[in-house]
Amino acid sequence: MLQDKTRVVSALPSYTFSVAPMLDWTDKHCRYFHRLLTKNTLLYTEMVTTGAILHGNQERFLSFNTDESPVAFQLGGSDPADLAKCAQLVEQYGYSEVNLNVGCPSDRVQNGRFGACLMAEPQLVADCIAAMQEVVSIPVTVKSRIGIDEQDSYEELVNFISTIANAGCKDFIVHARKAWLKGLSPKQNRDVPPLCYDAVYKIKQDFPSLNISLNGGVTSLEAASNVLKSVDGVMVGREAYHNPYLLAEVDRQIYGVSGDIKTRHQVVMELIPYIQQHLIEDGRLHNITRHILGLFHGVAGARAWRRCLSEKAPKKGANEAVVLEALNNIRL
Repeated sequence: MLQDKTRVVSALPSYTFSVAPMLDWTDKHCRYFHRLLTKNTLLYTEMVTTGAILHGNQERFLSFNTDESPVAFQLGGSDPADLAKCAQLVEQYGYSEVNLNVGCPSDRVQNGRFGACLMAEPQLVADCIAAMQEVVSIPVTVKSRIGIDEQDSYEELVNFISTIANAGCKDFIVHARKAWLKGLSPKQNRDVPPLCYDAVYKIKQDFPSLNISLNGGVTSLEAASNVLKSVDGVMVGREAYHNPYLLAEVDRQIYGVSGDIKTRHQVVMELIPYIQQHLIEDGRLHNITRHILGLFHGVAGARAWRRCLSEKAPKKGANEAVVLEALNNIRL
């Protein structure tokens, strides 16, 4: 729901650990579930285009449960005026950050002139960032690749970062792979181009005043801690989705927060009231349970847990009893 907030001239601090924006995955139900596991991690929305917001159902795309906070909203677009209008709405709805997608390599995104193809137009990206910063007080950040196609030299990456930094952007999340805009699918672009952490580390060395976060290939908190020796932040994507209990250790291991860690069973029981409310509002059980299939990853009974949820949650009339039945399959 839209929040009537007085604009303040201050910015929230950058976050050390975040969960990546992932299309069709990091929706409001996924974020609510992840927030039960970690209080300090910055969560991201799926990417939403400016056109969808300006010409579609704003409440559908922008509303979120404040219990999910802090949440960053990722925008897709390349028109400075449209991005500025959307950034204002993002701030008014209560998000902690607005992020510009300059990393998605899909054909649909390229045809709309946003995503990774914008790395070829750093001045346009700078104009977009400047327009958004002019109208909001929350951080305006950029998520990019280290390069695209044949434009993948370190010098070109430096030019991209410096051009946008000169427009006032201080926070960059860099996926440590280049993107091939022709010849590879979005899925292949997540795996085929080799990781190059050194390029991201060198950007931090060459731009010490910027907040640089690394994304790509991080599959454990040990790996995340190693990355954080060289940059300011780390973003984890698919591993956090498929093995979400990894997030339960983030507050203690990454942020140094003391306290007990919730058990997986506790997380499920805390999710039950949310599920019940969703069903009261005519939602379907599967909308939520599809995000929790990996909660018991590596635990005896995990396969039966997943099978029960996958087979029974999509059925008409399925309710929280299905989740409790699935939980009975877990052997401690």
